[in-house]
Amino acid sequence: MDITIQQLKTKALYKKYGPQVSAEYSYNYNPILQSSIIPVGVFNPALPADATDRIQFGTTWAQTAGITASQPLFDASIKKQINENRLQEKISGAAQAQTEYELAYEVAKTYLTIWLQEEQIKAAILDTVRTGISYQLQQDIYTAGRLLKFELNTASINHNNTKQKFMDATLLVVETKIYLLYLTGMLEGEFIDFKIDTSLFYTNLFPDDAKITLDSIPIMKQLNLQKELALIQQQTARAKYIPVVSLKGFLGANQFSNDFNPIQSNSWFGYSYIGLNVKLPILLAEDRKSETQELLLKSQQYSNQLDDKSAQFKQESATAKLELSRTKLQLETQENNIGLYKETVQILQDRFQEQQITASELNRQENELQKLEVDYQNTKANAWLFEIAYLNATGQLTKLWE
Repeated sequence: MDITIQQLKTKALYKKYGPQVSAEYSYNYNPILQSSIIPVGVFNPALPADATDRIQFGTTWAQTAGITASQPLFDASIKKQINENRLQEKISGAAQAQTEYELAYEVAKTYLTIWLQEEQIKAAILDTVRTGISYQLQQDIYTAGRLLKFELNTASINHNNTKQKFMDATLLVVETKIYLLYLTGMLEGEFIDFKIDTSLFYTNLFPDDAKITLDSIPIMKQLNLQKELALIQQQTARAKYIPVVSLKGFLGANQFSNDFNPIQSNSWFGYSYIGLNVKLPILLAEDRKSETQELLLKSQQYSNQLDDKSAQFKQESATAKLELSRTKLQLETQENNIGLYKETVQILQDRFQEQQITASELNRQENELQKLEVDYQNTKANAWLFEIAYLNATGQLTKLWE
């Protein structure tokens, strides 16, 4: 919308290069006529040569009607304003691109959340099956009278927790999908479940040789353009003091009468002219020095913002890269630990069935495994959040859907 508005403004400025035509009409009442001293002796030999007399010029009533036309030949301010508006178009485009970039960042994080929640559902199903087996084993032994009630209760609590985790994850993924539809402008009518392509999240994270391309971040383009605009506005301000050259002409008639009679016959006289018009502004009702200083400060302000943003993105990318390296190591450790714990729980289930360990030991290990899996999911989420943050800070967010 802003781009279209600026384009319309630019189009309107081009019209200033064309001829300007206007109809004019005035009807004036002159209660006091201008008087001049005329050397009447020059025109009348009967009078002394230096004789003078006061003579009034004009009539009590006067009309003027006609058409005035002008054609600009040179006006530096028009060109500067057009350049300024063209740059405003680019700034509006960069602002729109920044909004889309931020939206893409939010959509990417939402896709990640959906994928993680779907992974949590898969893990919750496996957890529910595993805790269900443990609970059934202990139920059988409890029925045989060889297990205390509190131990069975602990197994039941573990199983209920995994079932609740499954239900929570199922509801959360629906909520997140609704949010995704809202972000993409596709939320209409009743929600219908859908699948998303999550293959991206099974690929490797960013390569070590990824380069920072800050120029591709729209906000950096926008600030550069705004800095350039402040410089062009200085040129536009100076252009106000450059001469404006145009052709100007008038075609019409005047009426002079001592009586109020707009349509009096034989009182209209034709009148026209055409000529070169040069206008050189000398003193305008503005503080040129203050305006120039203000635009210089704006330009410096945008330069400072560029430096700040550049430093911010570099800091964010460096931090994200370090954090991602750390979480990669965490994921490897947690994956190994979870694999070992699952193997341990399987062994303990077999030993419990053979009455070689107590139910408390089995339940405790089940509970520890659940905690490990929660930590693992959180670490995985953080790893991809750091990945997306890194791509966002280095201007490479489009890699997610290339």
